[in-house]
Amino acid sequence: MPFDIALSGINAASSDLEVTANNIANVNTVGFKGSRAEFSQVYSVAGENLSATAAGSGVRLTNIAQQFGDGNVTQTGNSYDFALSGAGFFTLRDGAGYSYSRAGNFHPDENGNIINGTGQFVQAYPPTATGGFDISSLADLKITNGSSPAKASAGIGITANLPSNATAPTGGAFDPTDDKTYNNLSTFQAYDSLGASHTVNLYYVKDATAANTWNVSMTVDGTQVGTPQQVAFNSGGALVPTNGGKLNFGAVSPNPGAAPMDLTIDMNKVTQFGNTFATTAVLNDGYAAGTFSKIDVAKDGTVSAIYSNGVSTPLGQLAIATFANNQGLRQLNDTNWVPSSESGQPIRGVANSGDVGTIQAGSLESSNTADLTAQLVNMIKAQRNYQANAQVISTDDKLTQTIINIRN
Repeated sequence: MPFDIALSGINAASSDLEVTANNIANVNTVGFKGSRAEFSQVYSVAGENLSATAAGSGVRLTNIAQQFGDGNVTQTGNSYDFALSGAGFFTLRDGAGYSYSRAGNFHPDENGNIINGTGQFVQAYPPTATGGFDISSLADLKITNGSSPAKASAGIGITANLPSNATAPTGGAFDPTDDKTYNNLSTFQAYDSLGASHTVNLYYVKDATAANTWNVSMTVDGTQVGTPQQVAFNSGGALVPTNGGKLNFGAVSPNPGAAPMDLTIDMNKVTQFGNTFATTAVLNDGYAAGTFSKIDVAKDGTVSAIYSNGVSTPLGQLAIATFANNQGLRQLNDTNWVPSSESGQPIRGVANSGDVGTIQAGSLESSNTADLTAQLVNMIKAQRNYQANAQVISTDDKLTQTIINIRN
């Protein structure tokens, strides 16, 4: 009997060493979750009337429990690397169905699909036509590498200050080519429907007859558009908002191939203070055509394509799954799991909501066994257990040999 008890101890220690060795081997595996060997005592008999003096019959491995604690998050600078902090799993799809992982080291394939190292497709909630995302369905996350079309400028917001001590120019009638006929100007770029850029100048001429009043003229590529428009300020330097504080000089066609440009200039942030002129901001709702530059991932898992013209287009929101009992998940490999009756079915959600963690782009979650000191201590303990049980067998062998010698 002592041989069998010690043998069970050796087998248990060997299993413990195997689990620890696997934890150490995967110390650099992204999203890896370590395991812990769990044991229980064995009795040769069982029941309510078990003797108080009954000795155990050894030990057996009852479970290899997965440890789902977070690993350290390390920055990589790769925009296709996603780290999930807190509860939740990324949702992946392949020919066998859906699986779930914490490993966020993804990359695009030749078709723009975002996949992991084994070719599984990252799942996301697709964007809707009215904005937001359809959380009732899943779709493969795909990068659109095309161009972003141009948008014609229509609304321009000017933030500027006109000098309150300015006097009317003495150079005669307004002439955009003669700086003696105007006081100041704001210049900016506007875009036509084909994305071509045009230089727009706003000229400010102090009115000679009315206090705190200015005449504003506009040119596009050096050609005057429409007639001057008048703006006035109160004694506190704020704009008197005639027509909502907006100016319109009429349509102009600087590019024969494009639709006419019709700009509305919002002057509500123009003031008349002090004795200096400054244009501090120009808000332009138009832009040129752009090419795909990179992706951006928000904390809630919203993935957007960023184009060279500054336009951001949502591609989807990462589908994050949680489970009632993570310990019930069945492991497919070192970083993928599938649900079972013990874990319950996946609860679909999004990052940064409820008990679901946040997404960190350009980062990866390291293995939660990266603390090698703890793993090495476990290995030493398992090794000592193995040696102790081997010593029991050796001692029992000597006792048996002694008994045999006595009988002889």
